[in-house]
Amino acid sequence: MKTIYSTALAAVSGIEDGATLMVGGFGLVGIPEQLIMALTEKGVKDLTVISNNCGVDDWGLGLLLKEKQIKKMIGSYVGENKEFERQVLSGELEVELTPQGTLAEKIRAGGAGIPAFYTPAGVGTQIAEGKEVRVFNGKEYLLEHALHADFALIRAHKADRFGNLIYNKTAQNFNPLMAAAASVTIAEAEEIVEAGVLDPAMIHTPSIYVQGLLQAKQEKRIERLTTRAKGWDA
Repeated sequence: MKTIYSTALAAVSGIEDGATLMVGGFGLVGIPEQLIMALTEKGVKDLTVISNNCGVDDWGLGLLLKEKQIKKMIGSYVGENKEFERQVLSGELEVELTPQGTLAEKIRAGGAGIPAFYTPAGVGTQIAEGKEVRVFNGKEYLLEHALHADFALIRAHKADRFGNLIYNKTAQNFNPLMAAAASVTIAEAEEIVEAGVLDPAMIHTPSIYVQGLLQAKQEKRIERLTTRAKGWDA
């Protein structure tokens, strides 16, 4: 049986200043909302965060950003966060932008024990500066190094007490990869069931990758609301 935390603060109690975190989800979908809020409350700082994006100004990783708890951000898309832009332009935040597919593969490689790999993404751009370039079959490829973290904070739909996880639809973005690429993985799940309840064929993340669980409901927010004008006729 895995440790099941009674509160989000207890779940993140082992995360200290200077830690490297992977935080799952895509946009505001599949993010570990309660764990992020607990980190904000705990006040840890100088964090290196690996995530596809940095939330929005008032939700998700944007909460940590607002309190200046993030020292470095490694991600792919940061377009919805004005505070992120402000901190980057003022030199308060170090940023490493990575093509989305490359970011996913760097995380997957970290979980698979692969130290580095070659990819054509970024050849001939600023992404390639300072990186080894090799030619395979007449085409140039960049050497990219795998990513690993001290902690992975992820969001699951269901978990059992052994730590087996099932994700809901697009919440599979980055969460399964990150669960395998950290020394300690803490999963925030909407429902925790007894062992044997989940269909083994439906498990996305096996229990071996998970060290702790937190049962928490999700507050579903919309990253960017787009509506049709009244009277508009398709």
